[in-house]
Amino acid sequence: MLAVLAPGQGSQKPGFLTPWLALPGAEARLRWWSALSGVDLMHLGTAADAEEIKDTAKTQPLLVAAALLTAEHLPMADVPVVAGHSVGELAASALAGVLSAEAAITLAGVRGREMAAACALEPTGMSAVLGGDPDEVIAKIEAAGLYPANRNGAGQVVAAGSLDGLEKLAAEPPAKARITALKVAGAFHTPFMAPAEEALGKVAAGIVPAAPSKIQLSNLDGTAVEDGAVMLQRLVRQVTAPVRWDLVMQTLADLGVTAIVELAPAGTLAGLAKRALKGIEIVSVNTPDDLPAARDAIARHVAEGHSHEPHPEFSVVVAGAAGVFAPAADLAVGAKIADGQVIGAIQTRQGPVEVAAHGAGVLVEWLAHHDDPVAPGQALARIGGQI
Repeated sequence: MLAVLAPGQGSQKPGFLTPWLALPGAEARLRWWSALSGVDLMHLGTAADAEEIKDTAKTQPLLVAAALLTAEHLPMADVPVVAGHSVGELAASALAGVLSAEAAITLAGVRGREMAAACALEPTGMSAVLGGDPDEVIAKIEAAGLYPANRNGAGQVVAAGSLDGLEKLAAEPPAKARITALKVAGAFHTPFMAPAEEALGKVAAGIVPAAPSKIQLSNLDGTAVEDGAVMLQRLVRQVTAPVRWDLVMQTLADLGVTAIVELAPAGTLAGLAKRALKGIEIVSVNTPDDLPAARDAIARHVAEGHSHEPHPEFSVVVAGAAGVFAPAADLAVGAKIADGQVIGAIQTRQGPVEVAAHGAGVLVEWLAHHDDPVAPGQALARIGGQI
């Protein structure tokens, strides 16, 4: 089985779209998408320098356009699984058929502009934490008053929040961890982006999504989303919610994915997969010269007899109400869970609301912890396998 991945912000490189303009229709497509997104994608992808394409308002539509342009030259009808990192989820949603390409580009333009505006409201930033014990890393991040904005797997977590908090984390890093300040405009995927989430939601409300025609994995919790309206809601919520790329990669492993193709500008997700998903084939598409290898990988891995409609062997328990979560005291990761078993409760203003598993399996991971505030639809626990 093969998955196609769309990269997120930070993967852009000066001039990376230049070789693609030689392909028929590419220039016209970029000019049309420029009109929809409100930025000059032709200029940004060819002549702009690194500083200009670092601008969030410009980078986000540029990356979505690049992924969609790349995918137009691949046999995507044969691809069973798609996912995108952060803003790359908009491209993945178009590839899965949830959004039209035009809707994805338009939303990317709004998302980029509104996130850039939110960054200007208060000085915030992000730092990568590489290595260290995962639990200690998260504890240190939270102790500094920061948020684990990206959990990318392969020993990489991104902390986000106030500049004071980032300085505190740098001064008192987790054991055996290295901290690198990131050159970004602000604290993406944290509550600091709430104004951007609200603005994006108002535009998204006018879009009628379709059911995905492929397995699309969500950044929110790594699950496959089967409802287009739910996916659109998640795309909006992801502006303030952490990116759980570690869970996406775990799901790729659970699905038995044997190869991935990363769309242009490729490299970042391929690198994470190389460290976390041992033994799979990885194809990075950066120029049209890479297309034959990608087409060959798709043909070989789809032809191995896998269904185009596989289903991941896990489920996610979600909150049915807003409140404070309390997991069942006697349940630990690895515990067997029966269908309908109560795994915790949400304390609401009206009283406790029980949370039950919808299917039997094993408790793979808590996605929310004791006394965590939760919102309706938020993932609380991941149940995998069968018993």
